[in-house]
Amino acid sequence: MPVTALQYPVFAPALRIINSITNGYPTLISTTFAHGYQTGLTVRLDIPPGFGMQQINQQFAPITITGSTTFTMPIDSTYYDAYSPSGVYPESAQFGQVIPMAEINSILTQAVQNVLP
Repeated sequence: MPVTALQYPVFAPALRIINSITNGYPTLISTTFAHGYQTGLTVRLDIPPGFGMQQINQQFAPITITGSTTFTMPIDSTYYDAYSPSGVYPESAQFGQVIPMAEINSILTQAVQNVLP
């Protein structure tokens, strides 16, 4: 069973599926739908084998928001392998994921969001 991301989760911030990762500095990540993240959130990238760019797997850093589905991380991925997710996801496939894990203490805005109805 694949891991999926809820577009409207109960808790914020929530994991998001990675659509693309660019090579360069800073590294630009795009998600499959609006992430709802804020600048200063620290995230970890989980990249399954076979998607390329294994060099960035499990790296984490604070992000800078550049759009509703994009953000940058201060990681130099210039010489990393290209990120290339499978075009077809079998039932057992794992997706590349962005996992929120921390915030800069002086900001601390996302951890106190109440997204319950």
